[in-house]
Amino acid sequence: MASAPFDDKLGPALLSRARNAIAQQLGLSLQAEPAHPALAQPGATFVTLHRLGALRGCIGRLEAGSHSLDEDVRLNARRAAFSDPRFPALEVHEWSGLEVEVSLLDTPEPMTVNSEAHALGLLRPGEDGVIFEWRGHRSTFLPQVWEQLPDPGVFLAQLKRKAGLRADFWHTEVQLARYRVRKFEELPITQ
Repeated sequence: MASAPFDDKLGPALLSRARNAIAQQLGLSLQAEPAHPALAQPGATFVTLHRLGALRGCIGRLEAGSHSLDEDVRLNARRAAFSDPRFPALEVHEWSGLEVEVSLLDTPEPMTVNSEAHALGLLRPGEDGVIFEWRGHRSTFLPQVWEQLPDPGVFLAQLKRKAGLRADFWHTEVQLARYRVRKFEELPITQ
């Protein structure tokens, strides 16, 4: 996605599409969607929903697929609202106060590490989203998670737990990758 033009208009274009994908599913009125040339290119997004200050859904894709950024953000918005296995499907009465955030991911960069201590030394708190993989166990945290888990050791331990492993697990076959995001967020929906 690095070749896509980034400007102040991309955020409103992505956020309007995420909002409209959810509103359409709920049978609510749609808002205007500003055009942007980057929307036709492949891209990877995560859509995060908050309501009353609490997480309400977060679903996304780590790497761009064969579909456009426009399609990706709409799909992930619907999945975050209606298919996140941690939450029941969003209902109409929750629309008011719903906050939508879209994270546009850069291409993940593999990290070459020889130990957990080495990995911890390479992490950039507040900047890196991290992908953890080991023999079918996989998890990720967006860079925003550093706000809740600012200590690299705790961050990595929780990432391992999210992958279904012990917090103190480490193996020489662990694979890590990092990525950055461009985050776009809006005020709560009040209609």
